[in-house]
Amino acid sequence: MGLNVNFDLNEDEQMLKAAVERFVADRAASADGDCEASSASGFAIENWHTLAELGILASSLPEELGGLELDNSAIAVIHEALGHGLVTEPVIENSILGAGLLLSHPGFSDWAEPLAEGSKRVALAHAERGSRGDIVAVETTAQSSSDSVTLNGHKPFVIAGYGCDGYIVSARSEGDAAAGDFSLYFVPADAAGLTSSSWRQTDGVVAAELTLDGVTVPSENEIPDGPVVLDRLETLSSLARSAQMLGIMERLFADTLEYLRTREQFGQPLGGFQALQHRMTAQYAKLAQSRALLELAIVSEDDFEVAVKGARAFIAKAALDLGHEAIQMHGGMGVTDELAIGHGHKRLLMLTRWPDDPRAAMDAYARISA
Repeated sequence: MGLNVNFDLNEDEQMLKAAVERFVADRAASADGDCEASSASGFAIENWHTLAELGILASSLPEELGGLELDNSAIAVIHEALGHGLVTEPVIENSILGAGLLLSHPGFSDWAEPLAEGSKRVALAHAERGSRGDIVAVETTAQSSSDSVTLNGHKPFVIAGYGCDGYIVSARSEGDAAAGDFSLYFVPADAAGLTSSSWRQTDGVVAAELTLDGVTVPSENEIPDGPVVLDRLETLSSLARSAQMLGIMERLFADTLEYLRTREQFGQPLGGFQALQHRMTAQYAKLAQSRALLELAIVSEDDFEVAVKGARAFIAKAALDLGHEAIQMHGGMGVTDELAIGHGHKRLLMLTRWPDDPRAAMDAYARISA
Protein backbone atom coordinates (compact mmCIF):
# COMPACT_ATOMS: atom_id res chain seq x y z
CA MET A 1 0.00 0.00 0.00
CA GLY A 2 1.38 3.38 -0.99
CA LEU A 3 1.03 5.93 1.79
CA ASN A 4 1.71 9.64 1.87
CA VAL A 5 1.14 10.52 5.50
CA ASN A 6 0.69 14.28 5.34
CA PHE A 7 -2.42 15.92 6.75
CA ASP A 8 -1.11 19.47 6.52
CA LEU A 9 -3.35 21.79 4.52
CA ASN A 10 -1.81 24.40 2.28
CA GLU A 11 -2.67 28.06 2.76
CA ASP A 12 -5.61 28.04 0.33
CA GLU A 13 -7.08 24.91 1.93
CA GLN A 14 -6.72 26.39 5.42
CA MET A 15 -8.60 29.48 4.29
CA LEU A 16 -11.34 27.34 2.74
CA LYS A 17 -11.64 25.26 5.92
CA ALA A 18 -12.00 28.42 8.01
CA ALA A 19 -14.63 29.75 5.61
CA VAL A 20 -16.64 26.52 5.86
CA GLU A 21 -16.49 26.59 9.63
CA ARG A 22 -17.72 30.21 9.66
CA PHE A 23 -20.55 29.25 7.32
CA VAL A 24 -21.47 26.32 9.56
CA ALA A 25 -21.40 28.48 12.67
CA ASP A 26 -23.35 31.37 11.18
CA ARG A 27 -25.76 29.87 8.66
CA ALA A 28 -26.33 26.12 8.85
CA ALA A 29 -28.06 25.13 12.10
CA SER A 30 -28.26 26.82 15.46
CA ALA A 31 -27.30 25.09 18.69
CA ASP A 32 -30.88 24.12 19.49
CA GLY A 33 -31.43 22.42 16.15
CA ASP A 34 -33.41 25.15 14.37
CA CYS A 35 -32.81 24.95 10.65
CA GLU A 36 -32.76 27.56 7.89
CA ALA A 37 -35.99 28.05 5.95
CA SER A 38 -35.91 25.67 3.01
CA SER A 39 -37.09 25.97 -0.57
CA ALA A 40 -39.27 23.56 -2.52
CA SER A 41 -36.11 21.50 -3.03
CA GLY A 42 -35.89 20.89 0.72
CA PHE A 43 -32.78 22.94 1.44
CA ALA A 44 -31.98 26.63 1.81
CA ILE A 45 -31.29 28.22 -1.58
CA GLU A 46 -29.57 31.13 0.17
CA ASN A 47 -27.19 28.64 1.79
CA TRP A 48 -26.57 27.03 -1.60
CA HIS A 49 -25.49 30.35 -3.11
CA THR A 50 -23.30 31.08 -0.08
CA LEU A 51 -21.57 27.73 -0.55
CA ALA A 52 -20.97 28.71 -4.16
CA GLU A 53 -19.46 32.04 -3.13
CA LEU A 54 -17.11 30.20 -0.74
CA GLY A 55 -15.94 27.91 -3.54
CA ILE A 56 -17.43 24.76 -2.01
CA LEU A 57 -19.42 23.89 -5.14
CA ALA A 58 -16.23 24.17 -7.20
CA SER A 59 -14.04 22.28 -4.73
CA SER A 60 -13.92 19.03 -6.74
CA LEU A 61 -14.43 20.46 -10.26
CA PRO A 62 -11.60 20.46 -12.85
CA GLU A 63 -9.07 23.23 -12.42
CA GLU A 64 -8.93 23.89 -16.16
CA LEU A 65 -12.64 24.80 -16.05
CA GLY A 66 -12.31 27.20 -13.15
CA GLY A 67 -12.77 24.63 -10.39
CA LEU A 68 -10.49 24.18 -7.38
CA GLU A 69 -9.87 20.43 -7.85
CA LEU A 70 -8.83 20.04 -4.21
CA ASP A 71 -7.13 16.90 -2.98
CA ASN A 72 -8.73 14.16 -0.88
CA SER A 73 -7.59 15.69 2.41
CA ALA A 74 -9.23 19.05 1.65
CA ILE A 75 -12.45 17.39 0.43
CA ALA A 76 -12.65 15.43 3.69
CA VAL A 77 -12.00 18.56 5.78
CA ILE A 78 -14.78 20.44 3.98
CA HIS A 79 -17.35 17.68 4.33
CA GLU A 80 -16.53 16.93 7.94
CA ALA A 81 -17.25 20.58 8.72
CA LEU A 82 -20.49 20.44 6.70
CA GLY A 83 -21.51 17.32 8.59
CA HIS A 84 -20.76 18.93 11.97
CA GLY A 85 -23.09 21.77 11.00
CA LEU A 86 -25.84 19.33 9.89
CA VAL A 87 -25.81 20.93 6.46
CA THR A 88 -28.27 19.28 4.05
CA GLU A 89 -27.39 21.21 0.90
CA PRO A 90 -26.61 18.45 -1.69
CA VAL A 91 -22.97 19.24 -2.44
CA ILE A 92 -22.14 15.57 -2.94
CA GLU A 93 -25.09 14.72 -5.18
CA ASN A 94 -25.18 17.84 -7.34
CA SER A 95 -21.55 19.05 -7.33
CA ILE A 96 -19.25 16.05 -6.94
CA LEU A 97 -21.42 13.58 -8.85
CA GLY A 98 -23.76 15.54 -11.14
CA ALA A 99 -21.47 18.39 -12.09
CA GLY A 100 -18.39 16.16 -12.11
CA LEU A 101 -19.95 13.76 -14.61
CA LEU A 102 -21.25 16.51 -16.88
CA LEU A 103 -17.97 18.44 -16.95
CA SER A 104 -16.01 15.28 -17.81
CA HIS A 105 -17.63 15.79 -21.23
CA PRO A 106 -15.67 18.48 -23.14
CA GLY A 107 -18.81 19.52 -24.97
CA PHE A 108 -20.43 20.87 -21.80
CA SER A 109 -17.62 23.09 -20.53
CA ASP A 110 -19.95 26.11 -20.79
CA TRP A 111 -21.87 24.65 -17.83
CA ALA A 112 -18.85 24.97 -15.56
CA GLU A 113 -19.47 28.54 -14.45
CA PRO A 114 -23.21 28.24 -13.66
CA LEU A 115 -22.61 24.96 -11.83
CA ALA A 116 -19.84 26.48 -9.71
CA GLU A 117 -21.96 29.60 -9.10
CA GLY A 118 -24.93 27.53 -7.96
CA SER A 119 -27.29 28.89 -10.61
CA LYS A 120 -27.65 25.42 -12.18
CA ARG A 121 -27.77 21.93 -10.72
CA VAL A 122 -27.34 18.48 -12.27
CA ALA A 123 -28.22 15.14 -10.65
CA LEU A 124 -27.34 11.52 -11.36
CA ALA A 125 -30.27 9.29 -12.41
CA HIS A 126 -28.79 5.80 -12.16
CA ALA A 127 -30.35 3.47 -9.58
CA GLU A 128 -33.59 1.66 -10.40
CA ARG A 129 -35.88 -0.81 -8.74
CA GLY A 130 -34.01 -4.09 -8.49
CA SER A 131 -30.70 -2.44 -7.65
CA ARG A 132 -29.02 -3.89 -4.59
CA GLY A 133 -26.28 -1.99 -2.82
CA ASP A 134 -23.54 -1.10 -5.27
CA ILE A 135 -24.93 -3.52 -7.86
CA VAL A 136 -27.18 -1.37 -10.04
CA ALA A 137 -29.63 -3.05 -12.42
CA VAL A 138 -30.24 -0.73 -15.39
CA GLU A 139 -33.52 -1.46 -17.18
CA THR A 140 -33.66 1.91 -18.97
CA THR A 141 -32.90 1.40 -22.66
CA ALA A 142 -31.02 3.47 -25.23
CA GLN A 143 -31.82 3.05 -28.92
CA SER A 144 -29.32 4.73 -31.22
CA SER A 145 -29.90 6.20 -34.66
CA SER A 146 -27.48 8.01 -36.95
CA ASP A 147 -27.19 11.15 -34.81
CA SER A 148 -29.40 10.68 -31.76
CA VAL A 149 -30.28 8.34 -28.90
CA THR A 150 -33.80 7.60 -27.67
CA LEU A 151 -34.21 6.73 -24.00
CA ASN A 152 -37.08 4.84 -22.38
CA GLY A 153 -37.29 3.87 -18.74
CA HIS A 154 -37.97 4.79 -15.14
CA LYS A 155 -35.57 6.32 -12.58
CA PRO A 156 -37.33 6.40 -9.18
CA PHE A 157 -34.34 7.34 -7.01
CA VAL A 158 -32.82 10.59 -8.27
CA ILE A 159 -31.39 11.85 -4.98
CA ALA A 160 -31.53 15.65 -4.59
CA GLY A 161 -32.92 15.71 -8.12
CA TYR A 162 -35.98 17.89 -7.71
CA GLY A 163 -35.65 21.23 -9.46
CA CYS A 164 -32.45 20.31 -11.30
CA ASP A 165 -31.60 21.72 -14.73
CA GLY A 166 -30.48 18.38 -16.12
CA TYR A 167 -29.79 14.75 -15.37
CA ILE A 168 -27.06 12.22 -16.09
CA VAL A 169 -29.13 9.17 -17.06
CA SER A 170 -27.81 5.62 -17.29
CA ALA A 171 -29.19 3.34 -20.00
CA ARG A 172 -28.21 0.14 -21.80
CA SER A 173 -28.40 -0.62 -25.49
CA GLU A 174 -28.13 -4.39 -25.13
CA GLY A 175 -27.31 -7.15 -22.69
CA ASP A 176 -28.63 -8.17 -19.30
CA ALA A 177 -29.77 -5.34 -17.00
CA ALA A 178 -27.93 -6.88 -14.06
CA ALA A 179 -24.66 -7.30 -15.97
CA GLY A 180 -23.61 -3.73 -15.33
CA ASP A 181 -23.30 -2.74 -19.01
CA PHE A 182 -24.59 0.78 -19.46
CA SER A 183 -23.78 4.22 -20.84
CA LEU A 184 -24.46 7.66 -19.40
CA TYR A 185 -26.29 10.45 -21.22
CA PHE A 186 -27.00 14.07 -20.36
CA VAL A 187 -30.72 14.85 -20.52
CA PRO A 188 -31.89 18.47 -20.06
CA ALA A 189 -34.75 18.86 -17.59
CA ASP A 190 -36.99 20.31 -20.31
CA ALA A 191 -36.44 17.45 -22.78
CA ALA A 192 -39.62 16.26 -24.53
CA GLY A 193 -40.90 13.00 -23.07
CA LEU A 194 -39.26 13.52 -19.67
CA THR A 195 -41.67 13.79 -16.74
CA SER A 196 -40.82 14.03 -13.07
CA SER A 197 -42.47 13.86 -9.70
CA SER A 198 -41.02 14.50 -6.27
CA TRP A 199 -40.63 12.70 -2.95
CA ARG A 200 -39.01 13.86 0.26
CA GLN A 201 -35.91 12.17 1.62
CA THR A 202 -35.59 11.46 5.32
CA ASP A 203 -33.21 14.44 5.72
CA GLY A 204 -35.74 16.81 4.15
CA VAL A 205 -34.11 17.23 0.74
CA VAL A 206 -36.52 16.54 -2.14
CA ALA A 207 -35.64 13.77 -4.60
CA ALA A 208 -37.07 13.23 -8.07
CA GLU A 209 -38.69 10.28 -9.81
CA LEU A 210 -38.16 10.39 -13.57
CA THR A 211 -40.05 8.72 -16.38
CA LEU A 212 -38.42 8.74 -19.81
CA ASP A 213 -40.89 8.08 -22.62
CA GLY A 214 -39.15 8.38 -25.96
CA VAL A 215 -36.72 11.04 -24.75
CA THR A 216 -34.39 11.84 -27.65
CA VAL A 217 -31.02 13.52 -27.16
CA PRO A 218 -28.08 14.04 -29.55
CA SER A 219 -25.57 11.19 -29.71
CA GLU A 220 -22.92 13.68 -28.54
CA ASN A 221 -24.71 13.81 -25.15
CA GLU A 222 -23.16 10.49 -24.18
CA ILE A 223 -20.56 10.93 -21.43
CA PRO A 224 -17.22 9.56 -22.68
CA ASP A 225 -16.15 6.54 -20.61
CA GLY A 226 -19.17 7.24 -18.40
CA PRO A 227 -19.00 4.11 -16.16
CA VAL A 228 -15.28 4.66 -15.52
CA VAL A 229 -15.80 8.31 -14.60
CA LEU A 230 -18.76 7.34 -12.42
CA ASP A 231 -16.67 4.80 -10.48
CA ARG A 232 -14.02 7.44 -9.77
CA LEU A 233 -16.54 10.05 -8.66
CA GLU A 234 -18.51 7.54 -6.57
CA THR A 235 -15.31 6.76 -4.66
CA LEU A 236 -14.73 10.47 -4.01
CA SER A 237 -18.39 10.84 -3.03
CA SER A 238 -18.05 7.94 -0.62
CA LEU A 239 -15.07 9.67 1.00
CA ALA A 240 -17.14 12.85 1.35
CA ARG A 241 -20.10 10.92 2.80
CA SER A 242 -17.81 9.26 5.32
CA ALA A 243 -16.38 12.64 6.32
CA GLN A 244 -19.89 14.08 6.74
CA MET A 245 -20.89 11.13 8.88
CA LEU A 246 -17.82 11.66 11.05
CA GLY A 247 -18.69 15.34 11.48
CA ILE A 248 -22.26 14.47 12.49
CA MET A 249 -21.00 11.83 14.92
CA GLU A 250 -18.74 14.40 16.57
CA ARG A 251 -21.66 16.83 16.87
CA LEU A 252 -24.03 14.27 18.37
CA PHE A 253 -21.37 12.95 20.75
CA ALA A 254 -20.49 16.45 21.99
CA ASP A 255 -24.15 17.41 22.43
CA THR A 256 -24.88 14.19 24.32
CA LEU A 257 -21.82 14.59 26.55
CA GLU A 258 -22.91 18.10 27.47
CA TYR A 259 -26.44 16.87 28.19
CA LEU A 260 -25.14 14.14 30.52
CA ARG A 261 -23.01 16.68 32.36
CA THR A 262 -25.87 19.12 32.97
CA ARG A 263 -29.05 16.99 33.21
CA GLU A 264 -29.60 15.82 36.78
CA GLN A 265 -31.46 12.78 38.00
CA PHE A 266 -31.69 11.51 41.59
CA GLY A 267 -29.65 14.48 42.74
CA GLN A 268 -26.65 14.05 40.47
CA PRO A 269 -25.74 14.61 36.78
CA LEU A 270 -26.61 11.74 34.46
CA GLY A 271 -22.95 11.54 33.55
CA GLY A 272 -22.20 10.37 37.07
CA PHE A 273 -23.89 6.99 36.45
CA GLN A 274 -21.31 4.36 35.60
CA ALA A 275 -23.53 2.53 33.12
CA LEU A 276 -23.88 5.69 31.01
CA GLN A 277 -20.15 6.36 31.28
CA HIS A 278 -19.43 2.92 29.84
CA ARG A 279 -21.85 3.49 26.97
CA MET A 280 -20.28 6.85 26.15
CA THR A 281 -16.81 5.32 26.30
CA ALA A 282 -17.86 2.71 23.75
CA GLN A 283 -19.14 5.44 21.43
CA TYR A 284 -15.94 7.45 21.87
CA ALA A 285 -13.96 4.39 20.80
CA LYS A 286 -16.10 4.04 17.66
CA LEU A 287 -15.61 7.73 16.94
CA ALA A 288 -11.82 7.36 17.24
CA GLN A 289 -11.80 4.25 15.05
CA SER A 290 -13.90 6.04 12.44
CA ARG A 291 -11.46 8.96 12.27
CA ALA A 292 -8.50 6.60 11.99
CA LEU A 293 -10.08 4.74 9.06
CA LEU A 294 -11.01 7.99 7.32
CA GLU A 295 -7.47 9.27 7.67
CA LEU A 296 -6.13 5.96 6.36
CA ALA A 297 -8.34 6.30 3.29
CA ILE A 298 -7.17 9.88 2.71
CA VAL A 299 -3.48 8.95 2.63
CA SER A 300 -3.92 5.70 0.70
CA GLU A 301 -2.73 5.97 -2.88
CA ASP A 302 -2.52 2.59 -4.60
CA ASP A 303 -5.45 1.21 -2.57
CA PHE A 304 -7.54 4.37 -2.32
CA GLU A 305 -10.80 2.80 -3.53
CA VAL A 306 -10.40 -0.21 -1.23
CA ALA A 307 -9.59 1.99 1.77
CA VAL A 308 -12.56 4.27 1.11
CA LYS A 309 -14.97 1.34 0.84
CA GLY A 310 -13.65 -0.15 4.06
CA ALA A 311 -13.86 3.17 5.89
CA ARG A 312 -17.41 3.82 4.77
CA ALA A 313 -18.56 0.30 5.70
CA PHE A 314 -17.29 0.75 9.27
CA ILE A 315 -18.29 4.41 9.70
CA ALA A 316 -21.83 3.83 8.43
CA LYS A 317 -22.47 1.15 11.07
CA ALA A 318 -20.73 3.13 13.83
CA ALA A 319 -22.64 6.29 12.94
CA LEU A 320 -26.01 4.58 13.20
CA ASP A 321 -25.06 3.07 16.56
CA LEU A 322 -23.92 6.43 17.90
CA GLY A 323 -27.07 8.14 16.63
CA HIS A 324 -29.27 5.57 18.36
CA GLU A 325 -27.36 5.95 21.62
CA ALA A 326 -27.57 9.75 21.49
CA ILE A 327 -31.34 9.56 21.06
CA GLN A 328 -31.77 7.03 23.88
CA MET A 329 -29.69 9.06 26.31
CA HIS A 330 -31.77 12.16 25.57
CA GLY A 331 -35.01 10.25 25.96
CA GLY A 332 -38.12 11.24 24.01
CA MET A 333 -36.85 14.75 23.36
CA GLY A 334 -34.01 13.25 21.31
CA VAL A 335 -36.30 12.73 18.32
CA THR A 336 -38.02 16.11 18.46
CA ASP A 337 -37.18 19.17 16.37
CA GLU A 338 -36.13 20.98 19.53
CA LEU A 339 -32.65 19.44 19.46
CA ALA A 340 -29.98 18.86 16.85
CA ILE A 341 -29.92 15.16 17.80
CA GLY A 342 -32.98 14.25 15.74
CA HIS A 343 -31.88 16.34 12.75
CA GLY A 344 -28.43 14.75 12.83
CA HIS A 345 -29.83 11.25 13.05
CA LYS A 346 -32.09 11.85 10.02
CA ARG A 347 -29.10 13.03 8.03
CA LEU A 348 -27.15 9.94 9.16
CA LEU A 349 -29.97 7.69 8.00
CA MET A 350 -29.62 9.16 4.52
CA LEU A 351 -25.82 9.08 4.40
CA THR A 352 -25.52 5.55 5.77
CA ARG A 353 -28.18 3.99 3.55
CA TRP A 354 -27.45 5.67 0.22
CA PRO A 355 -26.26 4.43 -2.18
CA ASP A 356 -26.00 1.29 -0.03
CA ASP A 357 -26.51 0.34 3.61
CA PRO A 358 -23.69 -0.70 5.98
CA ARG A 359 -24.03 -4.42 5.25
CA ALA A 360 -24.01 -3.90 1.48
CA ALA A 361 -21.05 -1.54 1.88
CA MET A 362 -19.17 -4.25 3.77
CA ASP A 363 -20.01 -6.79 1.04
CA ALA A 364 -18.65 -4.38 -1.56
CA TYR A 365 -15.47 -3.94 0.47
CA ALA A 366 -15.07 -7.71 0.79
CA ARG A 367 -15.42 -8.20 -2.97
CA ILE A 368 -12.93 -5.52 -3.95
CA SER A 369 -10.35 -6.39 -1.27
CA ALA A 370 -10.38 -10.13 -1.89
